[in-house]
Amino acid sequence: MTLKSVKVLHGIDPQNIPRDVINSAEPVIFKNLVGAWPMVQAGRTSDQASVDYLKQFYNGNTTIVCKIPAQNNGRMFYNENCTQLDYESFKGRIDETLDAILAGANNTESPAYYIASNIIATHLPGFSENNNLVIPRDRHPEAMDERVSIWIGGKTTATCHFDALDNIACCVAGKRRFTLFRPDQISNLYPGPLDPTPGGQAISLVDFNNPDFQKFPRFKDALATALVADLEPGDAIFMPSMWWHHVEGLAPYNILVNYWWDDAPAFLTSGMNALYMAMLGIRDKSASEREGWKHIFNHYIFDGAEKSNAHIPQEARGFLDRLNKLGVRQLRALLINKLNR
Repeated sequence: MTLKSVKVLHGIDPQNIPRDVINSAEPVIFKNLVGAWPMVQAGRTSDQASVDYLKQFYNGNTTIVCKIPAQNNGRMFYNENCTQLDYESFKGRIDETLDAILAGANNTESPAYYIASNIIATHLPGFSENNNLVIPRDRHPEAMDERVSIWIGGKTTATCHFDALDNIACCVAGKRRFTLFRPDQISNLYPGPLDPTPGGQAISLVDFNNPDFQKFPRFKDALATALVADLEPGDAIFMPSMWWHHVEGLAPYNILVNYWWDDAPAFLTSGMNALYMAMLGIRDKSASEREGWKHIFNHYIFDGAEKSNAHIPQEARGFLDRLNKLGVRQLRALLINKLNR
């Protein structure tokens, strides 16, 4: 099946990304957005030049390294019954991992190595001074700062998952293929356990390179909606929060730098906490009760605060109004008190 391509924009200034593109909440490729970065220029010379450039910023701090058996073909997944991950994780050094990736390049009998979402500021200080972009944001005064991370690996695959943050991912060495799905495709992607997971989020149980359509028949429906993006060094992709994405490293050596952000206030809690609470209080009730709660959640949550509280006097809205720090603390205390009864 031929997949549709993500829209491509050319000539975008990395210091002046159009805000309307981000606000559209649609994926887009920024062709050669970071092509002028010294890191990208080094990678265009050779993989070794890219490694040498990166090493000059490394401060020696250890990080989590994934070691993937050769028979996995770079895919980080589960054992047969999905109770354990099928690869090893350990604390290691970035420089040694880079050397191991180059040493095992194009050797099908070598394990694959992968470092995921390593915060650049904590391990590669100074890197961002000449390798950076500006995120256009309409942020709350107390929103999180951008989280800038580096992803290092060989021909590895981050199995399809979602993140609850907006994301611009920049290919700075090698090649990456992103396959994206709208949030409404979750059931057609057959997500696996909530724990354990390779990176904190549930992943699709479908092997994208060899899909079993008898076991996962609705995956065909997901593919009919899919968007694909092939990134070369210097290219970047914007992925809105909650979109599912499958990420493949296509070259023997691949480096990605990404920017995550959320314009909502940072004192709010994760949406996953609400999901766990709903499992505790709603999911296993009767179908008719669940249907009732669906309407209540639409009214109070998904339609937004303004629609649910417009008819209530300001002084009487309480938690129905937009939350501030005090409201968050009060609501947390209320929940803890109720859960401890």
